[in-house]
Amino acid sequence: MGVTLQDAPDPADLTLAEQDRKELIRWARDCAGRLLPVFEAHQPDDDRLINALGAVDDFCEGSLGVGPMRKLAFTCHAAARDCEDPAATAVARACGQVIAIAHMGAHARRLAGYTRKALSGSQLANELHRQSDGLPARFQQYVYGE
Repeated sequence: MGVTLQDAPDPADLTLAEQDRKELIRWARDCAGRLLPVFEAHQPDDDRLINALGAVDDFCEGSLGVGPMRKLAFTCHAAARDCEDPAATAVARACGQVIAIAHMGAHARRLAGYTRKALSGSQLANELHRQSDGLPARFQQYVYGE
């Protein structure tokens, strides 16, 4: 069964319905989790990103609201400012965008760009392929414009 226009979110809707944001944030959390080793290699004692990504399940289950998730996104961006390595900074920014999906679905569109800044070569190609393949088909147009 193919994706119908009814199933796919409107690319012009930057916010999205809560259920769509929950589906997107789970996918994005898994993608960002694979980038974490880049950050951890440079900031091994900084647990802000892992704590933020760990809150995704609480958000999806309804025990954590959008406000606290936004604060966690800000902590990821603060971690990015504390980095001196550009790749680690990109991972922290990617995590901030991922967590911000809780309040606005369009933040998912930034994941691939930060992945390109964090990885290179075959590692980058493999991760971008994995991200695209793991994204539910109904979100392809929304996230990638495809």
